Amino acid sequence: MTIEEKIKAIEEEIQKTPYNKATSHHIGKLKAKISKLKEEQIKRSSGGTKGEGFHIKKSGDATAVLVGFPSVGKSTLLNEITNAESKVGAYQFTTLEIIPGVMEYNNAQIQIFDIPGIITGAAGGKGRGKEILSVARTADLIIVVLDVLNPQHINVILKELRNVGVRPNETKPDVRIKKTRKGGVNVSSTVPLTYLDEKTIRSIINEYGIHNADVLFRDDVTIDQFIDVIEANKSYVPMMVLLNKVDLVDEHYLNEIKKELPPFIPISADKQLNIEALKEEIFNNLNLIRVYLKPQGRKADMEDPLVVKKGSTVIDVCGKLHREFVKNFRHAKIWGTSVKFPGQKVGPDHVVEDEDILRIILKK
Repeated sequence: MTIEEKIKAIEEEIQKTPYNKATSHHIGKLKAKISKLKEEQIKRSSGGTKGEGFHIKKSGDATAVLVGFPSVGKSTLLNEITNAESKVGAYQFTTLEIIPGVMEYNNAQIQIFDIPGIITGAAGGKGRGKEILSVARTADLIIVVLDVLNPQHINVILKELRNVGVRPNETKPDVRIKKTRKGGVNVSSTVPLTYLDEKTIRSIINEYGIHNADVLFRDDVTIDQFIDVIEANKSYVPMMVLLNKVDLVDEHYLNEIKKELPPFIPISADKQLNIEALKEEIFNNLNLIRVYLKPQGRKADMEDPLVVKKGSTVIDVCGKLHREFVKNFRHAKIWGTSVKFPGQKVGPDHVVEDEDILRIILKK
């Protein structure tokens, strides 16, 4: 029996099994078996090698990847939102091309990759889709591009992303598993668990060969999310959805599509419709902020901010400047919304906010 046949047989068994409290542990075990088989399927499709497929040379302040079916307009979109002078030659991967461009917005250099159009079964290796989709695993943002006349492709794309280990727009569950030498599986939780009971938890974790562990839940998670935690190989990446070629349809059509799709941005790459608003949304979804640097005895440089991730600390900013700033850091002073008063002295762990002015004082 092939892996595909094994997966299909287990899926059929799950469908035939009525879901209730008495059967949840059995269904949990079956889902764990499917997840393990899919991992094996992916490894075989990539020649049994470990890793995530293509390794893209990243640059700039953040990375986004355009994902969609063939002929949805990704190439045209890339040309519209990236500076033609910033584009570099395509990366060649046998018969595949992954084309990078750089979008400049709010002083940020955002690298955007146009990957070949995916097909159904891509995550299982069809069309070398596993390698293609692997680029999305390491991106800071996934931009799904849909053809306005084929919005149903969103379901295939989401399925293929999940099958390759990407969890778009999901937050990593706060569940801790600490293996122990003895004592069995001990379950504790700081929140009520509505999807899992202790029998189901033990059934799933035993399937992975773990028989002694302390399991702490700080989130209420589903069976699938718990399996993700155990496997610890999933990527949690923000995602936005674009509906391209909207110039071909009327407002009534768009309103009907809104009932079927997650929130999306209507655009026409060919007609340059809504492109500037799209750039702003890309910047916002990447959670980037600007920090202005103030050298000692001089005014702050308000023309060329340093762009960092939201949640960055002062020492993170130092690290982006140069390792010597980290090594010789003494303290810093900040003017902006992250402090109570202008010029407040802060330490390395202080979290900066958008448009803060920062002066770094180094050891002499």
